[in-house]
Amino acid sequence: MTMIVGVIGAGQLARMMIPAAVELGIELRVLAEADGMSAELAAVGVGDYRDRDAVLSFADTVDVLTFDHEHVPQEILRELVERGVAVHPGPDALLYAQDKLLMRERLAELGLPVPDWARVEDADALAVFLADHGGRAVVKTPRGGYDGKGVRVVRSAAEVDDWFASLAGDGDALLVEELVDFSRELAQQVARRPSGEIVAWPLVETVQADGVCSEVIAPAPRSAGRLSDVAVQIAVAVAEGIGVTGALAVELFETTDGRLLINELAMRPHNSGHWSIDGSITSQFEQHLRAVLDLPLGSTEPHAEWSVMVNILGGPSEGSLADRYASALSQHPSVKVHNYGKAPRPGRKVGHVTAVGDDLDDVTYQARAAAAHFGD
Repeated sequence: MTMIVGVIGAGQLARMMIPAAVELGIELRVLAEADGMSAELAAVGVGDYRDRDAVLSFADTVDVLTFDHEHVPQEILRELVERGVAVHPGPDALLYAQDKLLMRERLAELGLPVPDWARVEDADALAVFLADHGGRAVVKTPRGGYDGKGVRVVRSAAEVDDWFASLAGDGDALLVEELVDFSRELAQQVARRPSGEIVAWPLVETVQADGVCSEVIAPAPRSAGRLSDVAVQIAVAVAEGIGVTGALAVELFETTDGRLLINELAMRPHNSGHWSIDGSITSQFEQHLRAVLDLPLGSTEPHAEWSVMVNILGGPSEGSLADRYASALSQHPSVKVHNYGKAPRPGRKVGHVTAVGDDLDDVTYQARAAAAHFGD
């Protein structure tokens, strides 16, 4: 009997689940927010993820429900569970991906390392935090931010007056965190199935450009030993502590004094794991499908010593990515190109390239040079 996995959301993450589903003989069905989205190849319907009836009707057609994003409202998620739908990750876990304040509170309860933070309901409270932390801090909106959106580095409370003005009251608040003195950003990805099995990929280094991930190096240079071990311990503790099922990415700061602090969580396949499609025995997309179906998880061993993934941000100002294939593929035949089927737009993630090999300098050059063909 064919297993049917439903995915809410039709972005590039759902799109990259399709080849893994085909290989496993799994039927993938996608509920798209609109026509023409990245995962339209598997879209069986169009509906708003905030529309209770649309989501419930879609769930009736699948064996397991999972997500391309974490934004489905809690009340819909909980009704799905009450109806007996297998939802992975479930609402009790997704709650902490949907609200950064709740995430910080829960991680602190678990004794996990996080930046110093506070809940601030007004400018006076933020001013106190700033005074106690050297006059600079990071302020975040608890819900909805991604790729640098909903995040501001501030020196005065007045710089987020508009955010305070938009608070709904009744305990609504912003999250403020210390401005971490970090040497680099890392990400540790694991996958966990409902029966409890967990596997981890190598710790990776992520490079940001204007708040958006631009490159990933796997494994992170200079990470073997204690650093890698601690990162895995942290990610496993998060997965078990909040009950994540499926893929989990834990974004980390490596501080200048050698500590690891949790920055963000993603309870789904994540940009930091795209390298695994070409660089790991089991990609994050195949692993996510295995995990949500409670199937035995695959090996995360890399195919070669190094993998470098470079995002294609924006794309060409004229024409499509396919117009650049001839030059990119002829000059860099060892590089794999992944096109998300999106129209080019400044700053938009429209694809990525991955190079794999045993010489980090050469692998990095190949990935960066190939990605450059798709920009202006």
